[in-house]
Amino acid sequence: MTYWTIEARQFANCNCDYGCNCQFGGLPDKGRCEAVVGLVIDAGRHGEVDLAGVKAGAIFKWPGAIHEGHGEAIAFIDEAATPEQREAMLKIMAGQDTDPMATHFAVFASTVETMHEPQVVAIDFDVDVEGRTGHLRVPGHVEMRGEPIRSPATGEPVRARIHIPDGFEYEYADIGSGSSRGEGPVPIELTDSYGQFCHLHLDSHGVVHG
Repeated sequence: MTYWTIEARQFANCNCDYGCNCQFGGLPDKGRCEAVVGLVIDAGRHGEVDLAGVKAGAIFKWPGAIHEGHGEAIAFIDEAATPEQREAMLKIMAGQDTDPMATHFAVFASTVETMHEPQVVAIDFDVDVEGRTGHLRVPGHVEMRGEPIRSPATGEPVRARIHIPDGFEYEYADIGSGSSRGEGPVPIELTDSYGQFCHLHLDSHGVVHG
């Protein structure tokens, strides 16, 4: 197994209401799960391959809860990445070179039944985790935007966080609002639903704490 480690910023939007039952060991509140995710690596390596600066994304759809399987997905790697970086990122996102079920990449990959051909495309992505803002644009496939949740009483931004000390994705996530529109092999449409902004620190063995 080739050891890898990444420190990244991630923004994800799913079809659940703010909070997302899945984060608390529950079932999706719409009976199915649909999600868009984007990330940029600030520091990381897969073996000898430097992954700093690599951008990636994906669209996922499951007809029920994620653990029930039968998922469909498509992955995106930024065309600015080198062939070695692309290969490394696709391995990580597919759960390879990883302890069994140690990361969300590995868990999601194990539940996907239809994996479309990965796309090497121009990715426009940026995220401010603490500010709960972000955007992802993959031409011909998907556009996602994120912003803070606004109080219905005052209109002011609301900040809430989720802490999962023993999870497989993050330790802390800031929660906001997201909307996504996508076509292509995996079309998707989400409006003002759960937005998740987090710092990832992962390696071949799972979440790196401390």
